[in-house]
Amino acid sequence: MDTLDLLLHPVRLRITHAMSGGRTCSAVELCAVLHDVPKSTVYRHVGLLAEGGVLEVAGEQRVRGAVERRYRLRRDRMAITPEAGASMSLDDHRRGFAAAMAVLLAEFNAYLDRPGAAPFADSVGYRQGVYWLSPDELAEMIDELRHSFASRAGNGPAPGRRPHLMSPIFFPAEEPVGDEGRPDGRGGADGQARAEGHEGHEGHMEGQVNGQVDGA
Repeated sequence: MDTLDLLLHPVRLRITHAMSGGRTCSAVELCAVLHDVPKSTVYRHVGLLAEGGVLEVAGEQRVRGAVERRYRLRRDRMAITPEAGASMSLDDHRRGFAAAMAVLLAEFNAYLDRPGAAPFADSVGYRQGVYWLSPDELAEMIDELRHSFASRAGNGPAPGRRPHLMSPIFFPAEEPVGDEGRPDGRGGADGQARAEGHEGHEGHMEGQVNGQVDGA
């Protein structure tokens, strides 16, 4: 199974999210985190991720006579290369987008079901907006957002920190129509649409990130 097939699956994506920040987890611990997923399903997808090299064994211990493995993510196997992304078919993108949306729904519902969930206090955001951008403006905004995300991507678990799921989605929202580019006559470039995942990172972000596949 190639990296595309491994990562474009909602349960496997949720497993990689649960193991972010350099954490090590056993399949038993992952079952507790993904409590809405059948245990047999979690074990099967952990096995597929390990077989595909996305997870590696970080240690083993004997628990009640059985050997329990602890896993960690291999960050070098989490990225879909530009070449693989460029070769994705339209059906691949449909499948990948559907998996990403399934993850968002599952993770958001799991968050709301937790005791003490407080969306406003937690700066939860799922705003959508349309931005009219030239190709140069689009590239500039993508670079700015990538830099902002990259500067925090190396953060690991620490006192006062909690994981926040960010799910940038970026694509042209409509084709220009009418004499000057759109029905109201204002003209302009392609529109953009964006949705956020649960627990918006450090407040609501009104921008977008590009929709090309950069990784998990």
